[in-house]
Amino acid sequence: MGLPLGTEVNRPNILYIHSHDTGRYCQPYGFGLRSPNLQRLADEGALFRRAFCAAPTCSPSRAALLTGATPHRVGMLGLAHRGWSLNDYDQTLIRALQRGGYECVLAGFQHIDHPASGGPWEVALRSGYDRRRIASAADAASAPPPHQWAADFLAGRRPGDRPFFLDVGFTETHRPFQVRGTDAAHLAPPTPLPDHPVVRQDMADYQVCLLSLDEKIGVVLDALERHGHADNTLVVCTTDHGIAFPRMKCNLTDHGLGVLLILRGPGVPPGVALDAMVSHLDIFPTVCDAADLVQPYWLEGLSLWPLLRGETDRLHDALYGEVTYHAGYEPMRSARNDRWKYIRRFHDRTTRVRPNCDPSPTRNLLIELGWNDRPQPREELYDLLWDPNESNNLAADPVAAQPLEGMRRKLDSWMRLTDDPLLKGPVPAPPGAPVNPPDQDL
Repeated sequence: MGLPLGTEVNRPNILYIHSHDTGRYCQPYGFGLRSPNLQRLADEGALFRRAFCAAPTCSPSRAALLTGATPHRVGMLGLAHRGWSLNDYDQTLIRALQRGGYECVLAGFQHIDHPASGGPWEVALRSGYDRRRIASAADAASAPPPHQWAADFLAGRRPGDRPFFLDVGFTETHRPFQVRGTDAAHLAPPTPLPDHPVVRQDMADYQVCLLSLDEKIGVVLDALERHGHADNTLVVCTTDHGIAFPRMKCNLTDHGLGVLLILRGPGVPPGVALDAMVSHLDIFPTVCDAADLVQPYWLEGLSLWPLLRGETDRLHDALYGEVTYHAGYEPMRSARNDRWKYIRRFHDRTTRVRPNCDPSPTRNLLIELGWNDRPQPREELYDLLWDPNESNNLAADPVAAQPLEGMRRKLDSWMRLTDDPLLKGPVPAPPGAPVNPPDQDL
């Protein structure tokens, strides 16, 4: 059921802002990391404190959000620039909005498609965008950056124009961090990492990158308000997955799957923080309801509007996560409910897949301390009530036998329901796709 938005012409615009590798490490989530524009957005909208992606790796996460289905169902089991693609580019939020009369525009990064030939314009066409800021080598020096292009697009809107879906994708806060931070002495390390000068400096460098992201988001938000679109635009602001630090990105703990998610706009209560577990899979049905569109049959998520209206404080009994390919092959799946997190690996390797951790000073430090040799268990079970940092694996503890069996059954049922290819054995990469050996450090 859609929102009571009145006539056709009053359907809201949709502004989809997304960053790269930011997790929840920003000011609105209580970390000492300055990001005033994200904080402003949270103050004016709804902050979801327990939002999760479907996969803690780039293209699978974005594909899940934009199709409303798990990555292995839609074909995106690895990175688009490494040869993976959607089974059907017609099954995206972009196409649904386009069919519903929206003008769909891309400014910047998308990562659900990669041009095999012909350049980025063909990507825009296949993915469903009416137009985009082309970021080819030929125009990179002369064209405005994506955030300014988006601001110019908003400035050019006129009364009577079709409602728009403006997709603004930032490469921040992806590594490498280009500028060295100067406030390392006063920053805490990420939760699962040691309080060490190298890690603190790495976080200081991340802070500089986060501030750059925040300033660019501010340019887009300011343009939205300056040109009179803010009152009739649903803003969806999120990131793909956890930050690019060891034990976070590419991991199925909450440190890898947890994401920032802020909504602002018509019907969204201002200044609220919601504790219900929600998923990127919920964005597609939420936008459908806002735009008064019929939800496609393949959607797996649920609309967030009952939470936003205060009609319920709970949306999901469980959420699921997956990794198949990143730089290397590392098949694993997870199930999470309010109390327990269960992770299962589907390969026989007993130590970590090294290329699936981005190069960084923190990674180098951990390798020096023996991280490469630490064992990776086949199963993990964490009691999120007493162990929110997911550091004490209870899978072999007889006391936890009952919840372990329950979470096993939950994961097995989901894998069967979604026809997970891992049920049939190892998943091959597309022909010609590069796959790094598991012992290779990038």
